[in-house]
Amino acid sequence: MTVRDALNQALDEELERDEKVFLLGEEVAQYDGAYKISRGLWKKYGDKRIIDTPISEMGFTGIAVGAAMAGLRPICEFMTFNFSMQAIDQVINSAGKTLYMSAGMVPVPVVFRGPNGASAGVGAQHSQCFAAWYGHCPGLKVVSPWSSEDAKGLLKASVRDDNPVVMLENELMYGVPFEMSEEAQSKDFLVPIGKAKIERQGTHVTLVSHSRSVGHCLEAAAVLVKEGVECEVVNLRTIRPMDVESIEASVVKTNHLITVEGGWPQFGVGAEICARIMEGPAFNYLDAPAVRLTGADVPMPYAKVLEENCLPQVKDIIFAVKKTLNI
Repeated sequence: MTVRDALNQALDEELERDEKVFLLGEEVAQYDGAYKISRGLWKKYGDKRIIDTPISEMGFTGIAVGAAMAGLRPICEFMTFNFSMQAIDQVINSAGKTLYMSAGMVPVPVVFRGPNGASAGVGAQHSQCFAAWYGHCPGLKVVSPWSSEDAKGLLKASVRDDNPVVMLENELMYGVPFEMSEEAQSKDFLVPIGKAKIERQGTHVTLVSHSRSVGHCLEAAAVLVKEGVECEVVNLRTIRPMDVESIEASVVKTNHLITVEGGWPQFGVGAEICARIMEGPAFNYLDAPAVRLTGADVPMPYAKVLEENCLPQVKDIIFAVKKTLNI
């Protein structure tokens, strides 16, 4: 099942389960979604539950947040998270801070979802990763799926959560098929928010990643195993609250840490992981400095060859592992 179909199935199941759930955003209804995530839902649920909005992120995000305060459970789709900048006041000040400022009286159960990070050839203004931005803000939960199972389980868990959840998908993953277990195809399947998943067991080095980079880590691990290097691959799944315990347990086992992400280096997800490991009990188990692999510290270039060099590739991960292990 592709990530696209997994998201579509999750939306369908949650809309069916709870009549308070509705979807709004640009092109989500009659056009079946800019990325066809909401295919067939408008025909099934109608104008009241699947709402096409004008091209005004500030407006429809405000509507979503207000609806959540009033007791509904909106799913607000951004055509890309770069456009959520238009509405960042609504996401952070209105959604993220209201439960605390109302002394717990006004929950805001809204999901903000859409593609995040680099796609292919769409230039600097459509290629930024916002995991670190939203992960910085208390009051929000931030999830970042890689596989179809992640996408379905995290979206369903996000819809049912009483807090505002930012769900950072990846456009290049939408068409990628994954095996889905029987359990994952059931209507009750949830992936708990705040829990990482070990995608591959290993003993020599820990690779921690989220979203599309998890696939790169697994590819690198498959190459390195032929050279006798066993990489443990940790799929974060959730950026906030971060599952530091799982990372620590892995580092204690492997004694080496490399973080991999498509976002920028400064104050990034990898930087936070490295700091947490340094401050915690796992630091004494490290046999080499922790290493960050990130996107290049520049606005994303448009040229294909430059774009590839701006994101961590499989060869970069292999090089970093060998350097860290001194082989």
